[in-house]
This record gives sequence, C-alpha cells and structure tokens, in this order.
Amino acid sequence: MQHESRALVLEAPRRLVERTLPVGDPGPDGAVVRVEACGLCGTDHEQYTGVLHPGYAFVPGHETVGVVETVGSTAADRWGVGIGDRVAIEVFQSCRECAACRAGAYQRCERHGLRDMYGCIPVERAPGLWGGYAQYQHLGPDAIVHRVSDALDPVVATLFNPVGAGVRWGVTVPGLRPDAVVAVLGPGVRGLSASAAAKEAGAAFVLVTGRGERDAGRLGVAPAFGADLTVDVAGADPVRALRDATGGLADVVLDVTAKAPDALGQAIALARPGGTVVVAGTRGEPVPIAADTLVAKELHVVGALGVDSASYRAALALLASGRFPFADLPRRVVGLHDAESLLLTMAGEGDTAPPVHGVIVPA
Repeated sequence: MQHESRALVLEAPRRLVERTLPVGDPGPDGAVVRVEACGLCGTDHEQYTGVLHPGYAFVPGHETVGVVETVGSTAADRWGVGIGDRVAIEVFQSCRECAACRAGAYQRCERHGLRDMYGCIPVERAPGLWGGYAQYQHLGPDAIVHRVSDALDPVVATLFNPVGAGVRWGVTVPGLRPDAVVAVLGPGVRGLSASAAAKEAGAAFVLVTGRGERDAGRLGVAPAFGADLTVDVAGADPVRALRDATGGLADVVLDVTAKAPDALGQAIALARPGGTVVVAGTRGEPVPIAADTLVAKELHVVGALGVDSASYRAALALLASGRFPFADLPRRVVGLHDAESLLLTMAGEGDTAPPVHGVIVPA
C-alpha cells in the first residue's frame, strides 16, 4: 500500500484542489480502502456550488466502492471482510449503542448523525481521507461496509447508493404491496432505481414523470427500468394519463424531484384516497401544500432520508442479478483531474446535458 494518497479537497465552494495526504495506519478498529470508483449525486454538486457546503475543507465522495488494502483485526471480525475484498461503504456511521442506532435509524446516530457522513468529514481530522474523491479512503470503527461481488463492475457497483434509495424509499418506507400502482416523480438515477425496485417488489404498474428537454432522454430509458408509462409534465397532465392507463390513481407516490416546487402538489393529486406519498426530494425553499386535498383523501405523507443496510444489501443483489440494465445507464466516468468539469455539468452549468450517472475513478 502507498504511504500517500492523491485526494481532492473542497476547500470552499467552487475551490476543489488536489492535495497529497498521508494514508496512515487505521489501527485495529479501522481499515483503508483503495478507491476503485465513487459515484456522484445531487449532494456532490450542491456541496461544490455552495448550496450544501458545510463551511470547512473536506474530501467529498459518499458512494465509494473499493478494495480493502489494510484492515485491523477487530474491524475485520466486525465487518466480515479481509484484505482484497471489494466493499461498498455506507455514507452514515453507527455507534451501535445509542437509542437511534439500536432502533436501526442510525442516520440519526447521537454520536455521528448527519455531521459525520463520509464525504463530509473535515480534512483536518486525521488522516483526512474520509471521502471517495481520493486514491484511498479511511474507515473508522463505526463505519458500515458491504461485500461486493467480484463479478460486479466497480463503476456499476457505485449505484448501490441510489438503488438502495430506490428500494427503501419506493418499497420499504411505503410498505409497498404486490400489485400496487406506483407513481415516481423524477427520472434521475434515484427515480429510475425506484421504478426498478418497485417492479422487482411486484408493483403492477409504474408511472415515471419528468419535465422538459432535460428529462427527455431519461424518460426514454425508463421503460427498461420497469416504467409502464412515462409522462412529460411540461406538456401532459400526469393525473389524467394515469387514470386513462389504470382507471384510477396511485397507491404509492414517490417524489424524488429536486428544486421542483410543483412536484409535491402533483404527488398529492396522483395519490388515491388512503394512499401514501413519500417525499425524498428537496425543494430548497418553502412550497405550498394542497392541504384540503390531503385531508379529503386521508393521505399518508412521510419523508425519507438516506438508506439502511437491508436496502443496500437488496440493491447490491439487484445490481448483481442483471435483471435491469444498470450497466447501460447513460454515464460519464472521469478521473480526479476532470472531477470539477463533471460536477459543473451535473449542476447544469456545462455545455452538455448531465449524465444520469456520474462516476469518479481516482486511478
């Protein structure tokens, strides 16, 4: 193993600089992973542009897949991994002791919570290599990792996070039943993943919506990920389209849109009386809610944050199965030197349309 690692440090919004950091010894409770690939999502470009910048320098990257290079004996026993194993690293850490962790809600861990997510930990906290935009990433004693099949390409395997979100948000949180009608608002990687997860769970019908030219290509591939109907809401009424196709409304509506103030109202309109609306997308601003419709329909509205271990395991199994063409998603793969260009493109500031799946391969 190398003694130093190239890494990208986000020192301030729009200031992503390369540094060389010492790899160090993880001790008996930790590990060092050689990063093979790190997937990107909306959080990454919002950190870069300053929307979600925490106010300190850090190595970004929270969808890491890599190979265990060094692992302490205690950590190896806890995680069931050894040197040479390919692993996926969860973004959240768990102390395994607090009430939230014991209840399985470790995204609200009292020791770590949102402030200690991998890909957002201060670089000043030694050894600094706490994110996937680097050749090596450190894992502390409270990390959660999952074995990844050697047969699964590491670039594709970085989808463990969005596919895991699709499983949890689209299936687990709403308690999806077989033969349900599902509407997914937003055809990005998480929306497509949710469509596939719903179909895998037995959904009878899946609607996926998008808006305008930016989403046209994404809606075009949605049928391969389980969508029975796609609707561009810029030119068509999704409620009427769903009624025409199914004779009714959706049992479950999942909103994974970002900065789409009208989407929540559409979600409420698409849900059948007594149905469930899962809100996982972020608005960035207050939005009006059709409260009277919510009351009249007696809807269940629930927010969803992050992914749990069971959903990650289901995601990795679904990816390895090959039942959906995740390997063929429109994607852009870059090295560390082109990361900034990819982040700008994903933020909508580039000359080309953002890819569905963006990935950094540090090597």
